[in-house]
Amino acid sequence: MSALSHKSPPPPCAIVIFGANGDLTKRLIVPAMYNLARTGLLPPHFSLIGVDHNKKTSAEWSAALKDFLVQTLAKNNETLNETLWAKVARCMVFLSGDFEKPETYENLSDLLAAHDAKDGLGGNVLFYMAVADRFFATIARNLGEAGLVSGDHKGFRRLIVEKPFGHDLPSARQLNACLLKYLREDQIYRIDHFLGKETVQNIMALRFANGLFEPIWNRDRIDHVQITVAESLGVETRGKFYESTGALRDMVPNHLFQLVAMTAMEPPVSFDAEDVRAKKAEIFKAVHELRLSDVVRGQYDAGAVANEPVQAYRAEANVAPDSTVETFVAIRLMIDNWRWAGVPFYLRTGKRLAVRSTEIAIRFKRAPHALFRETPVEELDADWLIMRVQPDEGIRLRFNAKRPGPAMALESVAMEFKYKDYFKQAPAVGYETLIYDCLIGDTTLFQRADQVEAAWALVEPVLRGWENTTPRHFPNYNAGSEGPSAANDLLARDGRAWRRIN
Repeated sequence: MSALSHKSPPPPCAIVIFGANGDLTKRLIVPAMYNLARTGLLPPHFSLIGVDHNKKTSAEWSAALKDFLVQTLAKNNETLNETLWAKVARCMVFLSGDFEKPETYENLSDLLAAHDAKDGLGGNVLFYMAVADRFFATIARNLGEAGLVSGDHKGFRRLIVEKPFGHDLPSARQLNACLLKYLREDQIYRIDHFLGKETVQNIMALRFANGLFEPIWNRDRIDHVQITVAESLGVETRGKFYESTGALRDMVPNHLFQLVAMTAMEPPVSFDAEDVRAKKAEIFKAVHELRLSDVVRGQYDAGAVANEPVQAYRAEANVAPDSTVETFVAIRLMIDNWRWAGVPFYLRTGKRLAVRSTEIAIRFKRAPHALFRETPVEELDADWLIMRVQPDEGIRLRFNAKRPGPAMALESVAMEFKYKDYFKQAPAVGYETLIYDCLIGDTTLFQRADQVEAAWALVEPVLRGWENTTPRHFPNYNAGSEGPSAANDLLARDGRAWRRIN
């Protein structure tokens, strides 16, 4: 059963999408809203207003999104429910306008007032910035100056901000200052789509709803933690973006650090949004300052992925032939609190790795070996708890069991739970829960300003250090491999090794 299946529809609302013709709107936002409609979780009365600079009619915008949705559904052997789509499409309105011009927001204000009066929306508006991050401050400022996000309205006014939340600590602070000039913190929803995944949310359920795990979730029983976000794809058409970003900025302060926070946070007193977010913020404050020696960077060379030859990063479109931008990063991170002191967290993420895989692996401390002299020590594996985020979402527990036969010899075995085997999950693109939470005002899965700035503060010394050093031996790993050998050395110096990416 879907996690959304027991929810009630949100209140009437207008949803305004800046960047209505963009890739994010086509690939994720509108399909997510269609899926919410399938489960009865769109507002009973709503308007969907798209804003972009193109000259389009509402019918043309709706038709273009429908065509893309049909193609998306066909890839999963599904067909469009025409009746359901018609209910969504008749609420869609396109507004042509320049994000930088005040008249766009004056026209939007008039349009919102008309739809509120016609559809009884209670003054509720959710603004979604599905645009390049260079427009975030511009849109927020214009919304504020047009009075569209003030507290004077009878309903709620909320703003969704997609990552990246800045490119370094100064820009993150600048963006937060701009947003908070015009909106309260509880009006701002900073989206990280990783947190919309069922298995990421299930980390809290696994830890806090089971007496089996929480008593051993500490430095007394856990040897170390490995968090892997591996992608088999390269940069594809995002070469220009990646050249100014790189793997560290793109993945670590948001995706990877959010997985760290979910794994390491102390139990909150409740699942109230502020209680949960406060415990996450505490983790970032407890992390040791990162040194350059704690971080490894890499860049992929030509190779083969799934037996198909692929080109090097430097040969990708819009990438400099001598680029020093990293496509892989590995980090050794230490948390200085009572629960985790002395327990390393090893993080890695990269493009063009062997397979696509996201997992959190908890390695428990070994039991004494004296009783099992008949078993070679290299066969005595430690116990692992592995939470798979994607693909094949689920949880695996590896432990030692007696091998059949007269001798007391051990072998590592596994018990496994897969979501698809136990639950009937509604079709999803990963944004359904997040959009629904924005509509009902639940900020649990969204980052606060202090979390964003704390995450950037942790990587800031690395970014500044890299500015003054040129990476040696780039490219330093073949596409289809598990990353550069230096990443193995990062663990080897602690007497540990990475799990295979599979």
